[in-house]
Amino acid sequence: MAANFPEVPATLKPIAHYLKTAQEHDARDAIVSYWCRLYALQVGLKINSQGMEERKFLIQVMDWLETTKKAHTENESITNEVAAQAYLENYALKLFLYADKQDRASNFGKNVVKAFYTAGMIYDVLQTFGELTEEVTQNRKYAKWKASYIHNCLKNGETPVPGPMQSAEDEELDNELQNLVPGPSNPAPDQPPAPGPSQQQPPYPPMGFNSFPSPGQPQLPFSGPPSGPTNFVTNDPFSNVKAPTPPSEPEKPPGGWQPYTGPAGGGVAPAAAPVATGAGVTLTPDQITKAQKYCKWAGSALNYEDTKTAIDNLQKALRLLQTGQDG
Repeated sequence: MAANFPEVPATLKPIAHYLKTAQEHDARDAIVSYWCRLYALQVGLKINSQGMEERKFLIQVMDWLETTKKAHTENESITNEVAAQAYLENYALKLFLYADKQDRASNFGKNVVKAFYTAGMIYDVLQTFGELTEEVTQNRKYAKWKASYIHNCLKNGETPVPGPMQSAEDEELDNELQNLVPGPSNPAPDQPPAPGPSQQQPPYPPMGFNSFPSPGQPQLPFSGPPSGPTNFVTNDPFSNVKAPTPPSEPEKPPGGWQPYTGPAGGGVAPAAAPVATGAGVTLTPDQITKAQKYCKWAGSALNYEDTKTAIDNLQKALRLLQTGQDG
């Protein structure tokens, strides 16, 4: 549902980028749009020194959220926080993997910057549901840093370095390994150095990123990305660039984990035909999809140590698979 809001008051500028992300998704993803505005509202209500203009603006956001929720009562990713968290995590991951793949292929451009930037914003929004996992926290830091780094390189006419930059620990380990065996890059004392271009690290802080290591790069503890420019948080340098639509088939994440793809609208690919279970029940593609959702919700509930909800969802999935009856 599109919204026509007035200009964000100066006091509420810290939430402007979340509202901008919501606006970009109004016409193509109501789920992302809804939760971005809800998170912006939560942050905005905590900002001090609010006057009549700020309160009026936040009330408009509240009204929009209420109207949108009523209009999407059948959308579980809006009405159910567990389903919403799973949907947003997967959406941000798709954007992140798309941008990371393009970056590693040296396909730098505004779309890649925007994808990293938007993924970082949506990872922020996930704080609505509680503390972020270590993996999500690392992805968020890396996405924001990469967006800032590539943007600055393009702005200054420099060529960005693809992938994560080698950390000081990585470089020290490489040097130790090279010192063990003489070779072209480490000649013996009586050999002249091999000719070739010098390898210089660009003048940017090092970065260790264990979740998506470069080929051949040793995995070391994540040291956290360098902080970007101070104006990165409040200014979206590519506000006029539309964030690319996440690919329907993202790169397979490390460890073989397959992300949840959410309900209809960004949905799980249904089975091609009805499937007969061992209990003699034939399930439709929609029933299989619903059972998958119950299992996913159970897993998400366990992340919050909510065993009651987890057991309830698993029992529903088991009942559906055994009898074909939902509920």
